[in-house]
Formats: sequence, structure tokens, C-alpha cells
Amino acid sequence: MSEDDVKNPKNAAAARPKEMVEQVLQVERRDYVDLAPTNRPRSQSLEGFDDIYTDIVDYIVRCTHRIWDERDIGLIYTHYTHNCVLYGTLGAIYNREDVVRDTIQRLVSLPERRGMATQVLWRGNDQEGFYTSHLVTGSGRHTQYGHYGAPTGRTFVSRTIADCMIHRNMIYREWVVADTMAIIQQLGLDPNGFAERFARSAFDKGLLSLDIGENRRLLGQYPPEAEADVSIAHNDVEAETLRWLHEVFNKRMFGKIKDVYAANCQYHGPLMKELYGVAAVTHQHLGLIGSIPDAAYMPQHICSNPCEEGGVKVAVRWLMEGHHLGYGILQTLGEPTGARLQVMGMTHYHYKDGKIVDEWNVYDELSLLTQVKLAQMAKASPSAAS
Repeated sequence: MSEDDVKNPKNAAAARPKEMVEQVLQVERRDYVDLAPTNRPRSQSLEGFDDIYTDIVDYIVRCTHRIWDERDIGLIYTHYTHNCVLYGTLGAIYNREDVVRDTIQRLVSLPERRGMATQVLWRGNDQEGFYTSHLVTGSGRHTQYGHYGAPTGRTFVSRTIADCMIHRNMIYREWVVADTMAIIQQLGLDPNGFAERFARSAFDKGLLSLDIGENRRLLGQYPPEAEADVSIAHNDVEAETLRWLHEVFNKRMFGKIKDVYAANCQYHGPLMKELYGVAAVTHQHLGLIGSIPDAAYMPQHICSNPCEEGGVKVAVRWLMEGHHLGYGILQTLGEPTGARLQVMGMTHYHYKDGKIVDEWNVYDELSLLTQVKLAQMAKASPSAAS
């Protein structure tokens, strides 16, 4: 397969036998029974995948449902490699057995939770592997004792985005950004107590939050890079997305937002915010930078799919690094502490007629609060004073 085929999976699909015409399902308009049918023929080449799966979207939606909702947790053994790595906002998991244990613990605490697929964006093929970005809306009730403490009986709704790298039915790398702070607040729990606990666990393992050199947005005394690095883009809409993200987040040209978003756009943000209009979007992004005013924005991956609803949907996985030096929308962090912070986030955009009409943005404020607490513990420790 040529390099051009890798960059454009449609080329690879066209080269396959004519009887395999790829018609990959999309999530937004369909009920679960249509997304995971019992009698739909395979509509995408999936060499090495279990026979039950008809395309890559079916694979992600169905296996997630089987593991989390049907409680077939043992499917992790046939759907994750033994040495898989799962990157989360509060730490990483480095093997399959720990993924099994973590799944069990979460289901113990929230046995009524249901994770409903909101959309799945993807790229790739069964030879080189697939990359998927799965936006999930989770809801449930806190009825059991577990990692959230004594049951409160309260209900919650939160968003999660999980990005997976998959080859021959096995996930070998995954990034998960769950809005844990949204759950904690809706359950009426104290976020500071949870952050203290997570920070103490990391601190007792010898982990410290340390400055690791100058910020990548400003190298030495130079201004931000004039042009965005678009090398990870696969088409024009992805390249243009990377360009305006660089303008807004690294060059601080927040006025660019009004040129990119539709006047009636909707913003679906952390803590289950549902906001409307360009002014609201601008304030949310300006407010995030306000809390971390020296932040550098670094896209890690981007993919896109034409949308049955019209237009194109784009998924971006990104990192922000900087210091807690100001005030913004991250009110749970309190007074600026100077702590080094890293934000792992994922965003889905829906473009229609050349403008963004919907943005789903997920990052976890609990992770940031934990980093602040860890920095405070490190500063107060005897070893730090010596």
C-alpha cells in the first residue's frame, strides 16, 4: 500500500475488491440496536477482527457496551493487548490486568451508569490500524460504596472522550479524558478532598511536580511560531483547524474565533456546560488561558469524517502546559499558586458551510486541582527545603 493510501484511506478502500464497498455507520442519528445490529453484513474490511463486528464504529460502540453495560469485563482480554497503555488525566495504566481491575472498581461504585455513544470519529484501515475518537455521554446514580465514598443516591451526567489505537481487534494504546469533576460536583462531594487523596498517593510514590524547562510556546526570547505545524493533518479541513487553533491558543488571537464559529454555535464544555454564541465560546477559551496564562497548546492527533447531518466533524487530541499564574474559569483552583500544570484534552468540532456549529470540549478540572495539591505538598516537604 502506498504512502498516499495511508494518508487517504479512501484510496485503500477503492483498491479492494468491488464486493467490499465500505459503508461505515455513524452514531448521531441511530438507536443502539441499529448501531450494533444482529444481522447486518460486514460493510468494511476488518481482517483479524471478531466476526460480530461489521465496521470500526460498530466495533467501538458494541465492545464498549458489552464490557461496561453487559458486564462482560472479560472481553478486555480479547480486545486489549497484554502490554496496552491507557493514558488518563490522573495517571497511566500500563497493562491489561490493571485495565480489568480499574473497570471492575468503576462498575462497583456506579452500577447504574450507562455510557451512550454520542459520536465516533475515525481514520485508518485494517492493515495499518485504526484510530478512533469516541465521545460518550454517561449518566447514572451513585448507589454503592466505592472510590467516591459512601453512596449519596444522587444522579449525574458527564462527558468522556476516549481515543483508541486498534489493530486486529486489539486496542494497544488509549487516551481517556473523563470529566470527573462534573461527577463529583453533581454528587455533592468535596473536590479538594479527592484532589488531596490523589495527590498524596502520587507524592508517597515519590512523584513531584517539577518545572521541566522553558515553555514550548516561547523559546528563549522569541515570540510564538508564526505558522502552525500542520504535519499531522490528513486533509485541508484538518490543516485549517490546526492553523486557527495555533492562532487562538498560541498567538492569543482570540478575535479569530468570530471568524471560525457560526453566530448561533453551541458549546458543550466541561462540567456539562451548554453555552451558545461566539461570545460564550470566546470567554471559555480565554478563561482557560487566563488560569494558565503562559500555556502552550500542542495538538497530538487529528482526524475527521464527513457527517450525515451535513458538513464535516473533526476530532483533536491536545495538551496544554504552563503554570497556574492567573485567574480564569478554573475557579476550583483558587488563588494562583504558580504550580506547573498539564491539561490533557480532547475536542470534537462540527463544521457546516465552513463554520463551526458545535464544539464538544472535554478536560478534567480534578486533574488540575490534583496537580496544584501535589505541587503544594512538594513545596512543603523537608526535602524541598534542603
